[in-house]
Amino acid sequence: MSPQRARLHWHGQAATDAIRQAAARGLLLAAEHTLAASRQRVPINEGTLERSGAASVDEQNLTAAVSYDTPYAVRVHEDMTARHLPGRRAKYLESVLPEVADDVQALIAAQVRRALR
Repeated sequence: MSPQRARLHWHGQAATDAIRQAAARGLLLAAEHTLAASRQRVPINEGTLERSGAASVDEQNLTAAVSYDTPYAVRVHEDMTARHLPGRRAKYLESVLPEVADDVQALIAAQVRRALR
């Protein structure tokens, strides 16, 4: 029996780059999912606060953020004594995080798996 030969070409940097890009895509999808869930709870008066919501990703550090950009966003988020319409509440962003955590992980993982095909 003759020895078998095999060649392996390792494209480590290309694989690493593809995984990072996929993770960034997954982070954006996850942030957008979190934003959509929090918009269902944002207190509404005129809708300005809800419309100010945004999802962003820092691809260099692989971090994502969901933010609301009005002068009163933090006050509305933190004021547990304020009264809101049914289904709307303080902690509109913080309260959805535990609920969407599994979805967030799945969205990121799916993008990474897709990149590794």
